[in-house]
Amino acid sequence: MTGGPDSASARPPAPIGDYGLLGDTRTAALVSADGGIDWLCVPRFDGEPLFGRLVGGPDAGTFRVGPARPATVVERRYRQDSATLETTWTVGSSRLTLTEAMVAEVSGRLLPTTLIVRRLSAEGTAADAVVEFDPRLGVGHRRPRVHRRHSTLVCQWGALAVSLNSTPDVTVEPGRPAQISVRPGRPVTLVLAVAYREPLIRVDPAWAWDLLNEDEERWRVWTADIDGSLPFRDHVVRSLLTLRLLTYSPSRAPVAAPTTSLPEDPGGVRNWDYRYVWPRDASIGVSAFLSVGKPDEARGFLAWLLHASRLQRPRLPALLTLHGRHVPAERELPGWPGYLGSVPVRIGNAAAGQHQLDGYGWLVDAAWAFVQAGQPLYSETWRAVRGFADVVTRCWREPDAGIWEVRQPAQHVHSKLMAWLALDRALRIADTHPLSRRRRRRWLEARDAIAAEVRTSGFDSTTSSYVRTYGSADLDAALLVLPLLDMDSVESPRVHGTIDAVRDRLSAGGPLLYRYPPGRDGLPGTEGAFLPCSFWLVQALARTGRRAEAVEMFQIMLGYASPLGLYAEELDPATGAQFGNYPQTLTHAALVQAALAIRDAPVGE
Repeated sequence: MTGGPDSASARPPAPIGDYGLLGDTRTAALVSADGGIDWLCVPRFDGEPLFGRLVGGPDAGTFRVGPARPATVVERRYRQDSATLETTWTVGSSRLTLTEAMVAEVSGRLLPTTLIVRRLSAEGTAADAVVEFDPRLGVGHRRPRVHRRHSTLVCQWGALAVSLNSTPDVTVEPGRPAQISVRPGRPVTLVLAVAYREPLIRVDPAWAWDLLNEDEERWRVWTADIDGSLPFRDHVVRSLLTLRLLTYSPSRAPVAAPTTSLPEDPGGVRNWDYRYVWPRDASIGVSAFLSVGKPDEARGFLAWLLHASRLQRPRLPALLTLHGRHVPAERELPGWPGYLGSVPVRIGNAAAGQHQLDGYGWLVDAAWAFVQAGQPLYSETWRAVRGFADVVTRCWREPDAGIWEVRQPAQHVHSKLMAWLALDRALRIADTHPLSRRRRRRWLEARDAIAAEVRTSGFDSTTSSYVRTYGSADLDAALLVLPLLDMDSVESPRVHGTIDAVRDRLSAGGPLLYRYPPGRDGLPGTEGAFLPCSFWLVQALARTGRRAEAVEMFQIMLGYASPLGLYAEELDPATGAQFGNYPQTLTHAALVQAALAIRDAPVGE
């Protein structure tokens, strides 16, 4: 690993998996191993990019703090149980360390909503370093109006203002790298503050450093009471921290990923905007946080789900904005070169208009998990769940886009299974909540009809497996949820046959799986192994009495994480390179669920 030259234009794009995540539960930055923040949207995850070099190229801006010349990374890590990132390089006879984080807790104090603290420190001898600050806002890479307030650099674009100040003072001009010398015992602390439609508050670097350390301690307190019996606890905690950083705290909504258009197929067109909220991601988060002793986070997720769906209720949208509104129409950004030439770069997401039946199952199952945990549903929550169950009762026979959002609707077996789950869990909730006899009968009849149809039309007796769509011989890795549903017993030959068939026929090598047969989605190009599916396989094995296999597979999957324990959506089976938007909520939530399944599986099996 090497640090880059002085200019952003000369730096080659870093591998996706080399990026670290800085977050404050409102937005997030991706920082490369050479100290470059190459992606940051403001003031929210789905806002305009302030630094967009990751997919916008050099003209889209960066904020690099690191060695002035190529240098070897000797250590890169998050501080234990925290969101503080440390990167250490050897620079001649010196060791240069960058310690950085975003401050999450700003309420109750006169602080900017977004505050990034970055400190360079040296050991041994003085080290030459560079500060390259080049903010370019939005689609057009707009340069700021620049002025100074004493030692503070201020950049403005209408209602948005950004300030940069430091101790000791570093004279920085936007777009021009500033050379500095970092001496042992005299660290350089830089503070970036962002204000949108509010006063721009200058934070003294010494105070900002104290704020970073206070925030770090809060994260440690938060992680301290996570279930100590969890297998692979350190890895689970890192995933839970990642999920928290990707949760928009004002609404409690988990963004699918903080990025747009990182490619599933480098150089190809499979580039999508994931800076929105999929109800299934939020639903999985409810169960994950409940199971590790974090009911407040689970309650927040569920509250957002029900609040966000209210405008279209009883229909459940496939995805929503952070505030529960309609996702913007999908459009392509002309002139954006994309990551490694992967175009188009997109904002907005056309999947928002799709009918995805499986979402109802995820959501109602999350409500059932809440009830199981001893948390009765409020009357409004139960009313919403009843409405969702009624929709499933009426429309379960219709084709849908499925969990993988294919362009041509079909009778997806996974969608039918999740429709069955929605009705089954709604009926279970009704055992302790009011429900009319007539409604109960309708749900029960529809649930049993779904099971009968899926067992007849969705099963291939020649392979002893459920299939992707009615009448097809293709498989779907999403079928690995089967042993979690209780539609068929976990001892059923159909369940075991499906797990084995998916593992064999969708294998991408070792524990890696394709989500469906490559090339069967109507889009040009190919894609990598889909990482959540591997963790679903671990979960399925643990639930069906194959704990030893599950543990072995989980351990292998941990080796596919980025050096910082992060996962994208997909992986290149040949090289291990991370593909797709990064880091991804669904992958990290699936990892947590897999670890929980291992924990709950009998050790002797």
